[in-house]
Amino acid sequence: MVKWIQQLLSDDFTISKRLMGIACVLGGIMGAIGIVMVDMLREGSSFGPFQKLALVATIAVAVIGLTLIPLKDRPA
Repeated sequence: MVKWIQQLLSDDFTISKRLMGIACVLGGIMGAIGIVMVDMLREGSSFGPFQKLALVATIAVAVIGLTLIPLKDRPA
């Protein structure tokens, strides 16, 4: 664990396209779940236009992340 942190904080660390893709997929999925959960907590309301736009944007981020994962460990 310590070696991984040292590697992450080193001067020559670069983010790979795979790592960026995984981060985008996780962020998009968590964002979409968060938007749906907020709507579920607010009883009696429906999805508004900005919620729909935000949901589409988070899904788009996840899809873009999925396209980056197969590009292996090339620098981003």
